[in-house]
Amino acid sequence: MTLNALRSRGIDDLSLIPVPLAPEIRLFLAEDAILFWARLEAEAGRRLPPPFWASAWIGGQALARYVLDNPAVFAGRRVLDLASGSGLVAIAAAIAGAREVTANDIDPYAIAAIEMNARVNHVAVRTRWGDLLDGESDGADVVLAGDILYSPALAERALPFLSRASERGALVFVGDPDRGHLPHDWLEAVASYQVPMAGAPEDAQIERTAVLTPRGSPS
Repeated sequence: MTLNALRSRGIDDLSLIPVPLAPEIRLFLAEDAILFWARLEAEAGRRLPPPFWASAWIGGQALARYVLDNPAVFAGRRVLDLASGSGLVAIAAAIAGAREVTANDIDPYAIAAIEMNARVNHVAVRTRWGDLLDGESDGADVVLAGDILYSPALAERALPFLSRASERGALVFVGDPDRGHLPHDWLEAVASYQVPMAGAPEDAQIERTAVLTPRGSPS
C-alpha cells in the first residue's frame, strides 16, 4: 500500500508543516511517530521498520539549512542524498539549484514520502530505493548524509561509503548532532545550529547540531 493510500483513509496522523530550521520547506510529518508506526503496522498486518521518514531529524534539519544558505556550493551539481528519509535534504538541494537530485532510502514508505514531499515543495527529485552502502556514489558531485550516523552498525557501513565518495572527488556533507559515532579525526564542522524545539522525540535532550565535511575538502 502506498503512503498516499494511507493518507486518503485518514489514519496516518500526518500534518504538512514547515521544518523548524528550514521553514522554506514543508513536509508531511507524524504528530506522534510511535502511534503512527503502530497504525502503519496494523494496516500492513506485519512488523515494519521504524518510520524515520515521518520525523524531521535534527541532523537533517541542519544539513538542509546549510544547503539553503550556501546555494553556490550545490547549484548545477549532481547530488545524492543518502538515507534521505522524508526527502528534506534532497528538497533543499533542489531548491538550491542542483542540476540533478537523487534521494535514496531502503524503506519503500520513505520513497513514497519523498515523492509526496517533493511535489508539495514544487521541486524535482529522483528516488532510488535500496541499500547503496556497499557500492559507490554513482558519479554524484555531492553526497549528502543527514543524521545517518545514529547507530554504531550503520556508522560502520556509512563512513566507508562517504570516504570512498570523497576520495573519488565528490563533496561530502554530513548533518549530525554527534550521537557518539562521528569520526572527529576525519570530519570537521563547517556550521553549527541551535536545536529547535520541534524534531524527533529522540532529539529532545540534544542542544546543538552541526554540518561536517572531510578535513581539507573544498566547499
